Amino acid sequence: MIAQHFTLPRMLSRDAAIERIARVLKGLAADRAWRVSIVEHKAKRSDSQNRYLWAIYTHILEQGGNELAGWTKDDLHEFFLGNHFGWETLSGFGKGRVKPLKRSSGLTKMEFSDFVASIQRFMAERGVYISDPNE
Repeated sequence: MIAQHFTLPRMLSRDAAIERIARVLKGLAADRAWRVSIVEHKAKRSDSQNRYLWAIYTHILEQGGNELAGWTKDDLHEFFLGNHFGWETLSGFGKGRVKPLKRSSGLTKMEFSDFVASIQRFMAERGVYISDPNE
């Protein structure tokens, strides 16, 4: 059976969705065990938010001059994730390295907006203006 996902609407009647879920549950084979999970639905960042973030990184690299020589957009992404969410230090083979405590892929739209705002503030402190997406 292919995994099934249902979203119960917020602030609207859920009766039809609940009936569909009940039909699926009643139709499951009784000779197998099934796992049913219920989790809060949180809207993830949009494709346009993601494109905007990577456009910001391009702009930062263009404005960065010698200070960012050799840096890539991926380098900036790692740096800003750690700068916003904090760092974890890992050790292996006698060496240490740091990695961000949180990745951007699981952020809600609001968390993602806060992350982008932190990048805008950081760069503004260094004289680089980053416009909002609607500007």
